[in-house]
Amino acid sequence: MTTLLRPSALIPKGLRVQQINNLALFKFTDELGDRLQTLLDKKKADSLTSDETLELEVIGELDEIFSYINAVIAVRANGHT
Repeated sequence: MTTLLRPSALIPKGLRVQQINNLALFKFTDELGDRLQTLLDKKKADSLTSDETLELEVIGELDEIFSYINAVIAVRANGHT
């Protein structure tokens, strides 16, 4: 049975804030990063289950969201709006 996983469900344990220079940026925890790599490896080997495919999509969406947020933080820190 496939369970719908929302990106927000991964935030409490899957993200951390890391200080890089003068910026506080969002990064995946080691656990979520390792899980992402495992899923990518299984995708490359064409051995993902349907649940894992959905999980990979959710983690990918979360990555896109926080990559965008980090980019906005960096631009604003450099004096651009």
